[in-house]
Amino acid sequence: MSHALTAISADTKADFYATLHRQLEAVLHGERDWTANLAQTSALLMQLLPGLNWAGFYLLKGGELVLGPFQGKVACVRIAVGQGVCGIAAARRETVVVPDVHQFPGHIACDGASNSEIVVPLLHQGKLLGVLDLDSPKRARFDADDARGLERAVEILLAASDAA
Repeated sequence: MSHALTAISADTKADFYATLHRQLEAVLHGERDWTANLAQTSALLMQLLPGLNWAGFYLLKGGELVLGPFQGKVACVRIAVGQGVCGIAAARRETVVVPDVHQFPGHIACDGASNSEIVVPLLHQGKLLGVLDLDSPKRARFDADDARGLERAVEILLAASDAA
């Protein structure tokens, strides 16, 4: 797969995500542990998605998002719900795609090399568990196709795990 995933057609990107989903299902098959599955998912996303510099999870604990399993540089440990891209996605309970984080009011810069970001909430039976956060040094790295593909990946993760 080319490292210019954002420059390819939607059909090709849909095929890419279909393959990623099958691989994620295979990696998580037979394992229900939440932490193990979060770790495996972040590793798989970092390995397969081109143009990332961070892939991981923030988990809701005590009313704030706390750093969970991830791949990448050392990160911010705690993020208030409603603050930064992760906190906004958690508060809205919807995926947030940010083409240029430097133009996002209240962006929390954990890694100065990050220029775009996508955050997908982890919702299980209506309950917010946390968020999936992906960062890229490329501006406009993420789009609606990525949002759909990553939302499906989160569904697979939640279905495979004992997340409660």
